[in-house]
Amino acid sequence: MTLRAFGASAFVIALLAAAAPVVNAATASANLTVSATVLSTCSATSGSLTFGNYDPTSASNVDQAGTFQVTCTKGTTATVGLDTGSNASGSTRRMTDGTDFLSYELYKETARTNVWSNSGLGLVSLAAAPSNSAQTLTVYGRISGSQNVRAGSYTDTVVITVTF
Repeated sequence: MTLRAFGASAFVIALLAAAAPVVNAATASANLTVSATVLSTCSATSGSLTFGNYDPTSASNVDQAGTFQVTCTKGTTATVGLDTGSNASGSTRRMTDGTDFLSYELYKETARTNVWSNSGLGLVSLAAAPSNSAQTLTVYGRISGSQNVRAGSYTDTVVITVTF
């Protein structure tokens, strides 16, 4: 191919390219809606209250405190109740060694004047949760002195109820 023929071929190709129809890209758009429902929820984590040693010949009360945690969705308000335990007699909370019963009480504050129960004024009200982090609650316990019980290991299980 000669230079002249090559130039003519290039000219024809350029002319055809210029005459080719222009292809324009088209677009379309729409929206994707994304959503979620955040639940208002609470949960409780088991805790413990250990009184330690108790001398039934002493008139002195044995006071101790224990803790447990409640976790609620941010902004959720709740009430927390404690039932009378597995060994209650009426409204009297009792631990047992399997034979004898050792009475005790649970309170909402360190002064031990307001019993923490499962209803009415005995409930603890939690303000709206400031975050989704666990809140530690303290329960104050007392075993009254001079109870007529035998030596042994006494236990009870109290159910924590969170209402939200």
